[in-house]
Amino acid sequence: MSCSRILPRLLGLCLLQSPLVFAAAGEVHEFKLDNGLQLLVKEDHRAPIVTSQVWYKVGSSYETEGKTGLSHMLEHLMFKGTPSHPQGEFSRIMAANGATENAFTSQDYTAYFQNIANDRLETSFELEADRMRNLLLDEAEFKKERQVVSEERRSRTEDNPGGVLSEQFHAAAYQTNPYHNPVIGWMSDIQHYEIGDLKAWYSHWYAPNNATVVVAGDVDPKAVLELAKKHFGKLSPSEIKATSVRPEVKQLGMKRILVKVPAKQPQLMMGYKTPVLKGSAPEQLPDIYALELLAAVLDGGSSARLTKNLIRGQEIAVEVGAGYTGFERLETLFTFAGVPTQAHSLDDLEKAIVGQIQAIKDKGVEQAELTRAKTLLRAAKVYERDSVFYQAMQLGTLATLGLDWRLSDSYLKEIEKVTAEQVQAAAQKYLVEDQLTVARLEPQPLGANQRITEDQPHTGAIR
Repeated sequence: MSCSRILPRLLGLCLLQSPLVFAAAGEVHEFKLDNGLQLLVKEDHRAPIVTSQVWYKVGSSYETEGKTGLSHMLEHLMFKGTPSHPQGEFSRIMAANGATENAFTSQDYTAYFQNIANDRLETSFELEADRMRNLLLDEAEFKKERQVVSEERRSRTEDNPGGVLSEQFHAAAYQTNPYHNPVIGWMSDIQHYEIGDLKAWYSHWYAPNNATVVVAGDVDPKAVLELAKKHFGKLSPSEIKATSVRPEVKQLGMKRILVKVPAKQPQLMMGYKTPVLKGSAPEQLPDIYALELLAAVLDGGSSARLTKNLIRGQEIAVEVGAGYTGFERLETLFTFAGVPTQAHSLDDLEKAIVGQIQAIKDKGVEQAELTRAKTLLRAAKVYERDSVFYQAMQLGTLATLGLDWRLSDSYLKEIEKVTAEQVQAAAQKYLVEDQLTVARLEPQPLGANQRITEDQPHTGAIR
């Protein structure tokens, strides 16, 4: 039942690379229950549907060495039933009520959602409140699911050249920042989990005072609040101890790694250390929006610089892209990824990407480019607001990161303020060699009967 299994690209593109959706018409109502649960309700009365999402402030960046992947593993086990609703009942009831439901884990949060008719919202609340505090963690089911997660890791990473490259790239780029670790966890950790590890993780983090419930759709906020009080209000809070996170140590020069695995084609990943909104000084905040626009100038459609110059113009790359988001909990990366054509090498591709960066540093961006990038971001937000699901996603993401959810309304205003000079200055300030990590995949011959899942490296924040 994991979006990390069936929807990785959807989440990567729609949430992590561009997590904020311009608010649709309809007010957001914020409530806090006595037990600490946060409730956000966004009205959208265009259709008699609703999305209900429960967000927990815990993900892979909260985990300790030797216990990586616990958040993702617990996501799997959350569908194994409670005393009131045995295994399989959750999904059976949801299906009987015409709902779609799933879950996803990231480095910063774990979330569960149902899209359902607005007159069935109470069913969603009842089931989510039940498993928030009453999950059955059975030894036999745990061992079976541990094997499922191990196979998931093999298929998504170890048998996937792009997955191996991405994992090795992030492990090299981050030295002390917990984004060093993959969301799914390292295989040695997965295979040594004990049921007690999961019980402790669940007991500590899955509590109303560590959760945000987001409802968007055709609902009355006061009625939603009463339902939340009825089902979530009776749950006891936990004593949530803040985890200490080691800040990333200062990088003192370019890092390079070479990854040798069986593959059909070479691949390149590059990443520059960049700040995020959370924890940044006020004077640094405009840089975040300038970096978002820089990414759009480089990789925002067929007219963007990377596609126009490296794929069509110089014909150096088969695939090339860039990605950045300032909406993460910890310091992040401005990334590039690509595959060279058969006529060119990884050296050629890397030099070409660096050349595009240098051109912006030296000559800046044209006003027409900046206008096109802003229009692209504005259009994306307007289109995304047609989905109550993504309206809820923006609120849940912000609230769980510890940011003000009202940023969803101010995002485009800040984007519109960015000047061409600020985009150039951001490139000069952050896309510097001493903050760069480069990872190359050098294909090795395929063994007899060996099968791989060929995939391009991700350019966004998904790990």
